[in-house]
This record gives sequence, C-alpha cells and structure tokens, in this order.
Amino acid sequence: MDRVRIIIAKEWAEVFKNRFVLSTVAFLPLILTAMPLAILYFTGSSSTLANVKMADVPGEFLEFCGSMSAGECTQYFIVSQFMLLFMLIPLAIPVTIASYSIVGEKTTRTLEPVLATPISTFELLLGKGLAAAIPAIAATWLGYALFAIGAGIMAVGPAVVDRLLDPLWLIAIFIVGPLLAIAGVNVAVMVSSRASDPRVAEQLSMLVIMPLLALFFGQITGLIFINQKIILWMALGLLVLDTALIAFATHLFQRETILTRWG
Repeated sequence: MDRVRIIIAKEWAEVFKNRFVLSTVAFLPLILTAMPLAILYFTGSSSTLANVKMADVPGEFLEFCGSMSAGECTQYFIVSQFMLLFMLIPLAIPVTIASYSIVGEKTTRTLEPVLATPISTFELLLGKGLAAAIPAIAATWLGYALFAIGAGIMAVGPAVVDRLLDPLWLIAIFIVGPLLAIAGVNVAVMVSSRASDPRVAEQLSMLVIMPLLALFFGQITGLIFINQKIILWMALGLLVLDTALIAFATHLFQRETILTRWG
C-alpha cells in the first residue's frame, strides 16, 4: 500500500495544478448543493405552500407523504428531484481527474519513469483511481451534509428533513455514489490509456454521465419516479458493472505499449 499512497500523493500534487480540474472539484459540488438549498429557502419563505392541498401533490408521490402536510410534501417533492444531481458529483469529478491523469502524463513524458518502476499495473491503476475517486466522494458527502444542515434551517417542517435522511437518500449518497465514482474512474482510465490528447480523453469520458442525465430528465418530466427499489437495483447493477470495468481496464492498460509508443 505504500506504493499506492505514493501514487495518490503524486496524482494530487500534479492534477490539482490544473485550474480546470480544481474548479470542477470545488464549484460543481457547491453549485449542486446551493440549488436545492435556494429552492428550500424561497419555498419556505413563500406563502404559496400554505395554500397547497394534498390534491395538488403528484399522485405517484403521495405514498411518500405519510403524515407530512401538503406544504411539506410539496417542498420535499421539489428538492427530491436533485437526488440524481448529487449522484452526478461522484461521477463527473473522477472522470475529469482520471481522464487527465494518464493522458496528461503521456504528453508531459512523466508516465514512462513510473511504468519503468517495479510497481504493478494494478497498484498503479488503484492509486490513480483512488486519487480521482476520494476527492469526488468526499465532496459529495460534504455537499450532502451541508444540504441536510441547510434543510434543517430552511425546510417548512421537520418531516422534510426526516425524509432527506431516510434510507432512500442514504443509499443513493453513501452507496450508489461511490459505486458511480468507481465506474467513472475505470471508464476514464480506459479512454485515457488509449487517447493521445487530454481534452479528447475528457470529452469522451464525460459520455459516461449520459445515462444518469437521462434518468434525471426522465424524472423531472414525470416519465420515471426514483424510489428505493430503483436505487437498490442501481446499486446492484453498478456493483456488477464495476467489477467488470476494473478487470477490463486493468487488461486494457498495456504498459509495454505505452512505453514503446510514448517513450
């Protein structure tokens, strides 16, 4: 693990010199946390919710209302649309970091000395993967914590906060989020190990967020309703997918080819 820790420290020292990567890690979580908090603030300070009746709440959402008032249920329904955006953070940030980490080192000629050391391919990719995933997962959890604290201050009632801390959200943030980060890292590693330009690698790797965006737009248009069952299936599917991606990314990363082609 010492070699892995060295790789992580090296990655963070180099990658975060890139302003675009640094801004993505810093501002994406802030923006996606501020948006639902702003909605909580403006709906909580508005008299509109006071006039809302249960009949105004979308039918498919009524089963989650329970003993909540119509105003609380409406407010929770609005902010719950951002759950998938919180899950976007651990997917987009690792892709940005990981896609730069390999192809960026190719262009600066700093990857070859690392490949010439006794470090194994698995240790190298594990170090690069953790260096990309850890900041994303930490940013996601911090953003969610700030969101929960802000919700406790701005929500129209405690029932809203209780629902934001229920198993649906906890599974999405603390289980599905890290699994998405692993998937994003491995896709970026596969693309980056074959690409020759950091911008091309990043653009191609970003395609991995399209399925999650499709779910988000399907949800806000009413075509899909994200519930605990769907989140659990996502977690199971991602667990299988991540296992396959890790094996494939390790196999695809041909260090001898990189040494001869880029040396």
